[in-house]
Amino acid sequence: MPFIPHTTQDVEAMLATIGVSALDDLFCEIPANLRCDPPKLLPALNEMEITRLMAQRSAQDGGMLGFLGAGAYDHHIPAAVWEITTRGEYYSAYTPYQAEASQGTLQVIYEFQSMIAGLTAMEVSNASLYDGASGAAEAVLMAVRCSRKKTACIAIPATVNPRTIATIRTLISQQGIELLEIACTAQNGRIDPATLAQYNAKDILALLIPQPNYFGLLEDVDLLTDWAHAQGALVVGIVNPLALGILKPPGEWGSQGADIACGEGQPLGIPLSSGGPYFGFFACKKQWLRQLPGRIVGRTQDREGKRGFVLTMQAREQHIRRSKATSNICTNQGLMTVAATIYMAIMGPTGLANVAYACHDNSRKLLEQLTAIPGVERLHSGHYFHEFVVKLDRDVAKVLEELLAVGIVGGLALADNCMLVCVTETKTQADLDSYKAALADIMLRSDS
Repeated sequence: MPFIPHTTQDVEAMLATIGVSALDDLFCEIPANLRCDPPKLLPALNEMEITRLMAQRSAQDGGMLGFLGAGAYDHHIPAAVWEITTRGEYYSAYTPYQAEASQGTLQVIYEFQSMIAGLTAMEVSNASLYDGASGAAEAVLMAVRCSRKKTACIAIPATVNPRTIATIRTLISQQGIELLEIACTAQNGRIDPATLAQYNAKDILALLIPQPNYFGLLEDVDLLTDWAHAQGALVVGIVNPLALGILKPPGEWGSQGADIACGEGQPLGIPLSSGGPYFGFFACKKQWLRQLPGRIVGRTQDREGKRGFVLTMQAREQHIRRSKATSNICTNQGLMTVAATIYMAIMGPTGLANVAYACHDNSRKLLEQLTAIPGVERLHSGHYFHEFVVKLDRDVAKVLEELLAVGIVGGLALADNCMLVCVTETKTQADLDSYKAALADIMLRSDS
């Protein structure tokens, strides 16, 4: 559809001027199979109606006891985080197109980069990307640029979040890059390093390692990293930033550390917000700096010796090099990174560790309670962070529907009557007891 201020006559006049008959003619170079159907929008609403609709949607989000994770997590956000973030200095000036005029914003982003580099134990970080999934896809493209191998084969474990895998496939679909999926058994839920020998003959360019993985389990990152480097492959760590408060950071994996680290930054002070906006963090070894996608803020001095902050290494930017840029991302999720920086500054290393420990402790308690119910068993063994998979002896989709009816979002349905359950520090013992009681009641009624 044309932009609202343009009347039908305006559009016809503009099309006639450039010599085309219809708006669709402007997109004739895009293959039909790549075009999206027009979005199915709701009927037009006036201000009063849209306000009521938003209130109804907001009420749906609130009041539920949620145990759903799978990439987006409900964490407590100190009130000061968004009280500061929504100040006018940040809220209305979060994209520094005229960078040197946005010193406050640039300084916050510089601090964000420093914190992410410290959290991941990597040498450099960018100013963030759109989200964790697109960050992982950018990591794949970056690994291809960094490698001297003639082949472009990326090994990706089946334990990576399937939505991340789908995003990667979408971004590389026209790039001639092969994705080699490393399988895992349903019972194990992790990549078994002993099975990697079968891939030695493949000329793998990079290995992606999730930590924790999609099923909440901790991968054997040291063995996986050393195996990849022995094959001459780069290592990309896809990590939960909050878990890094207690887990080994990717920069310390194996004998050499991961080459690239990325992930979804939502756990760092960003509300769920029905799916976004979130942000992706991205860090790497210094030797790959010039292939790093997105923006980077640097610290410098002016002619008077005063400290200043600038966007640096801009040759990669889309608006500078266009088709020759290392990435189509020419901005960053500035407001989200401001909130994350404030969150990390408020929490500090000890606070992040305490939250991570509380998440794990709550998940351990709930796992013990749920598996005490007849017909519920844990699917996997091994260490986990704050998510786990349980298997039911009945239709998991129906069980989740019944839980939802009593105000509990019980988890995410998986194959074979399994469900992925997440527990964060926000859950009290009473919450855990409520979940157990509700699930036990449903299981009992199903038996009768």
